[in-house]
Amino acid sequence: MMVTSKSESDVTSLAPSSPSRSPKRPVYYVQSPSRDSHDGDKFSSMQPSPMESPSHPSMGRHSRNSSSSRFSGIFRSSSGRKGTGLKRNDKGWPECDVIVEEGKYDELEDKAFTRRFQALIGVLTFVLLFTVFCLIIWGASRPYKAEITVKSLLVNNFYVGEGSDSTGVPTKMLTVNGSLKISVYNPATLFGIHVSSTPVNLVYSEIVVATGQLKKYYQPRKSHRTVSVNLEGNKVPMYGAGSSLSVNSQTGGEVPLTLNFGIKSKGEVVGKLVKTTHKKQVSCPLKIDILGTKPIKFKKSSCTYM
Repeated sequence: MMVTSKSESDVTSLAPSSPSRSPKRPVYYVQSPSRDSHDGDKFSSMQPSPMESPSHPSMGRHSRNSSSSRFSGIFRSSSGRKGTGLKRNDKGWPECDVIVEEGKYDELEDKAFTRRFQALIGVLTFVLLFTVFCLIIWGASRPYKAEITVKSLLVNNFYVGEGSDSTGVPTKMLTVNGSLKISVYNPATLFGIHVSSTPVNLVYSEIVVATGQLKKYYQPRKSHRTVSVNLEGNKVPMYGAGSSLSVNSQTGGEVPLTLNFGIKSKGEVVGKLVKTTHKKQVSCPLKIDILGTKPIKFKKSSCTYM
C-alpha cells in the first residue's frame, strides 16, 4: 500500500501546477552504433530518454560532444588514423590533401600540335610528289601525237543543173555524194586515244557543196585504223560561183575543190587526272572528174597537216 501511495505522489508531482516542487530525476542515455559503415569506425550518439525534459541544460553539451565525435570519426589522416590532429580552416572544417596531376597542359597541347603539323606535312608532301609524277607523265606523253593520213575520196554522184533556191531565185544547183577514207595511227605505248573531228567539208569557191562528220571512237595504243566519212550535198545553190562551172553531165570536165577538216585526239594517261590532247587541221586540194568512177588517191604530200 505504501508503494502505491508513493507512485501517486510522484505522478502528482509531475503536474504543471507545481513544477518547482518536483524532484529531479536521473537522465538515461543510449549509445547507438555509427551509420558510417564503410570505414569501420563507430561514433557515439548520445540520445536522451523519453523522460528527459527538452529544457534540460545537459542536452546541448551532449549534442555538441556527439557532433565533435562524428567529425573526428569521419576524417582521417593519410596514415589511417582518425583526423583529430588535422588542420582546420576558418570555418572549422578539416583540410584535405589535393591531388596534383602529373604533366602540364602546355606539353600536351604542344604534342597534339606537333602531331597535326606532321600529318599536314605528310599530306602536302604526298600531293607534291603526286603532282610532280603527273607532270613527268604528261611531259613524256606529249610527243606521242596521232598520225593522220588522207587515203582516198570516192565520188558516187556529181551533178550540176539549173534550179532555184528556197526564195525562188534561179541559180545553178550542185549535188555531190562521196566517201572519204582516213588512216589514223596511235604511236603511244602507254595509253589509247579518243578520236573525233570537226565537220569534213568539200568546198568550191568558198561554198560548202558537201559535208560529213567523223563519229567519235576509241583507238588502242600502238594501233592503226582506217575510218570512213560519208560526204553529202543535195541541190546546193551556187549563186555567183555557178557561172564558172562550165561542165555538164554529157560533156564531162574537172571541177577544182578543196577538202577541209580537223582531227582531234585525246589520250587519258592517268585516268582523268592527266590528259593529253592534240589537234591537226587538214587541207587537201583536188580535182573531180564528173564522169570518173575511180577513187581519187592522195599522197602524203598532197595534203597539208597543221
